[in-house]
Amino acid sequence: MSMLGQRIVTAVVLLALLVPALLSAESWPFNVLTLLLIAAAGWEWGRLNQAGAPLSLSFGAVLSLACAAALEAGWSARPPLLAWWLAALVWVVGGALALRTGPSLWPQLPKWARWAMGVAALWAAWLAMSHARGIGINFILSVFCLVWVADIAAYFGGRRFGKRKLAPSISPGKSWEGVYSGMVGVFVLALAWRAMESRVTLDSLSLYGHLIERLGLLGGLAALAFLAGMSVVGDLVESLVKRAAGAKDSSRLLPGHGGVLDRVDALLPVFPLSLALLSL
Repeated sequence: MSMLGQRIVTAVVLLALLVPALLSAESWPFNVLTLLLIAAAGWEWGRLNQAGAPLSLSFGAVLSLACAAALEAGWSARPPLLAWWLAALVWVVGGALALRTGPSLWPQLPKWARWAMGVAALWAAWLAMSHARGIGINFILSVFCLVWVADIAAYFGGRRFGKRKLAPSISPGKSWEGVYSGMVGVFVLALAWRAMESRVTLDSLSLYGHLIERLGLLGGLAALAFLAGMSVVGDLVESLVKRAAGAKDSSRLLPGHGGVLDRVDALLPVFPLSLALLSL
């Protein structure tokens, strides 16, 4: 089967699992599915950071158990706000430092520090995703779509207008023009979504509706531009780690797509940061 065929089949299978879990009246199908995916992502993070096979498997198991413990403690429904702001601090400050230093310095960090950062980022992202599912289908879909539209708009905008390289040592194809195009794409999406939900009764308010209502139109758009930018940071950080490890993909778990981290990297900062902004 061709690479395109593999990508299509894998995408169809993933959607066949995700959509029913997302739309289920019960929360457990979504939680179980995402726990399995986050465990796989933890395993991939260990492999990319020289943990070795047994220890990488242990990372996946420990991460999944930590997420399940948070679920059992009721944090999915009533999460500690400090978790979102700590995640924001790690992603904004740590992400900026990682991108500034580049792939060459990443392996020089102590292994335990790299392992801990990955586990913490994945745990916070899973908890934020589980909480977002509890807020409502419209809300969690709006977060997913923000990342997807930012990525698609950045790709086409970068191909058409890209001249200034964003991080050539990490991802030579990305440009500042692509980042700005992604932000514009998110603005259009947010305004269209906001107009739609003002006319249709939905189960919850979208992320765009929450931010615009709380921060005003300009403040809401500024927050969305920040989130679109952080989706790029998530993508670049994973690319940095792969480049430092000499790996093209985080794994081969998803034929045609690479690994779980390859598919969720941009989501990892956006989910907790979205909830941090909602607490303003």
